[in-house]
Amino acid sequence: MMSVLSGLLAVGLVVGLSAGSALAVEPTDNTGAGQSATQALDSLEVKGRAPKTGYKRTQFGKAWADVDRNGCDTRNDILNRDLTDVKHKVRTHDCVVKSGQLHDPYTGKDIAFKKGWKTSTAVQIDHVVALSDAWQKGAQKLSQTKRTELANDPYNLLAVQGKANQKKSDGDAATWLPSNKSFRCEYVARQIGVKHKYSLWITQAEKEAISKVLSSCPTQTVPDYTGVKDSTAEKTTESEQTEQTQTEQQTEQQTEQQTEQSAEQAQQNQQTTQAPVPEPAPAPAPAPAPQPAPQQDVYYQNCTAARAAGAAPIYQGQPGYRSQLDRDHDGVACE
Repeated sequence: MMSVLSGLLAVGLVVGLSAGSALAVEPTDNTGAGQSATQALDSLEVKGRAPKTGYKRTQFGKAWADVDRNGCDTRNDILNRDLTDVKHKVRTHDCVVKSGQLHDPYTGKDIAFKKGWKTSTAVQIDHVVALSDAWQKGAQKLSQTKRTELANDPYNLLAVQGKANQKKSDGDAATWLPSNKSFRCEYVARQIGVKHKYSLWITQAEKEAISKVLSSCPTQTVPDYTGVKDSTAEKTTESEQTEQTQTEQQTEQQTEQQTEQSAEQAQQNQQTTQAPVPEPAPAPAPAPAPQPAPQQDVYYQNCTAARAAGAAPIYQGQPGYRSQLDRDHDGVACE
């Protein structure tokens, strides 16, 4: 009987996971998968949040690095895994996702994904345990290699609605939970698995919030590892991809030209409409403290500067985003 089960498990791993994925060959890897989520929660250390001092996105390595060396960056690995009806850009070896459908676990909504300057941000890749949260709960003690693994670990990544991801920010379970209540049990259970795997701790408030969620699902277990989906599934024909790619390239070129022209015009208007500086009054009151520059004035000369500031990747609409930093014009700069 045991030999039969072992054979079935081996077949399942071969069928379900990409042969090129190094991470995918470790189905649990100390996540505590299969254990009672409540018991696994009790095994985590509880202590206060450490200062955020020293945190930068670069502390977790290059954003979306190809850590499993399967020839595809982590962001597209997750899009390939979580989306259905996937179509790829040609000549990317079925890596770069051009379009697909997402059933968003955070909201329960269905979202049509289309790669593009104004459309890619509709679907974003969320760290289930946010990197900033991880930094303040033990990750700063990990090696750079281990932190890079954490940032690119498919077990800690989900393709989700962009707005929900932005709203979550770097919150833990005590400050944010998915609006889709039917997913909350699995969500907090996966956070437990991530923190168990990387020896991260939780705060008392976080533990209480997770315990409250799990009280509604006492049989919830820590989810098993979810690897990278087989990239040979759901392909489109070469002719369909070629036609779609040509159309997209033309659209992106037009969009880039329009964006550059709009930016130049806006700069000219700003220079001509600046209000004159008023002359000082005879007995001026103490000058107010200088106000911080508005977020839209954040400027990064290049992606190296953005990464050094811990801002990369930068989504369209976020401070510091510029089309010049978004080389493939998919709405995500400095990927």
